[in-house]
Amino acid sequence: MPYVEKSIIIQGDPYEVYLLAKDMEKFPDFMPDVQSVTVTRREGSKTLTDWVTEIDGTEIIWTEEDHFDDARRRIRYCLLEGDLDKFEGEWRFEPVDEGTRVVLTVDFDFGIPELANLIGDVLTLKVGENSEMMLKGMKDRVEGKAGTP
Repeated sequence: MPYVEKSIIIQGDPYEVYLLAKDMEKFPDFMPDVQSVTVTRREGSKTLTDWVTEIDGTEIIWTEEDHFDDARRRIRYCLLEGDLDKFEGEWRFEPVDEGTRVVLTVDFDFGIPELANLIGDVLTLKVGENSEMMLKGMKDRVEGKAGTP
């Protein structure tokens, strides 16, 4: 199953960047490929969220469960239902001299072996590009290049 890991350095406090990521419903404000994120349930340190994204004109819809670890500044997510068979990973917010290193991991499976055999590398590339777009959107937001953080 394909796995993607991307990271970016953001000039900002790790906890503040983590708090921005926890506010997923605002992602469409600064992440162009994210059309909507709706929190459907909050319960302690977890949420259920409905996502609509677009990759190269194709809409992808899913529901995920998000687990927040405030002490470690980590968000784990996993697919509950949607257009993919598997979609899980985590966000990590690590302090570095320049501010924060944000790491986004994605472990996914479209559930169609024939499709994976034909265009698996392209799908992995697209998920990687989408992950980079999300990280850049967060960086621009925190560093003041995409409106007010």
